Amino acid sequence: QLQLVESGGGLVQPGGSLRLSCVASGRNFGAYGLGWFRQAPGKEREFVSTINWSGTIKRYADSVNGRFTISKDNAKNTLFLQMTSMKPEDTAIYYCGAAWGPRDKAAEIDYWGRGTQVTVSE
Repeated sequence: QLQLVESGGGLVQPGGSLRLSCVASGRNFGAYGLGWFRQAPGKEREFVSTINWSGTIKRYADSVNGRFTISKDNAKNTLFLQMTSMKPEDTAIYYCGAAWGPRDKAAEIDYWGRGTQVTVSE
């Protein structure tokens, strides 16, 4: 069982940067694949990025590739998402998720955090 708590969301101007964190409590954090998903109003939850247990495999949605960077610190049980060159279409609630292995489908995630709001606007 894992408990996930996201933080770092907020309001940022287009072109700006933001860093999200997800702190996990529970056993075997380092063994899980972790990911970031987001959900905009009226839309389904969509994949943003995922990372495997060792940090050697990283995947990104086309819409964020080259702008967002996922990383993790197993010693601190923390997952990060560094977001740069942000756009209004990045506005959403961002969720941290965990599963056995890296996953890019929300239906395959076993544990979810409650999310953190990110708004990109002037």
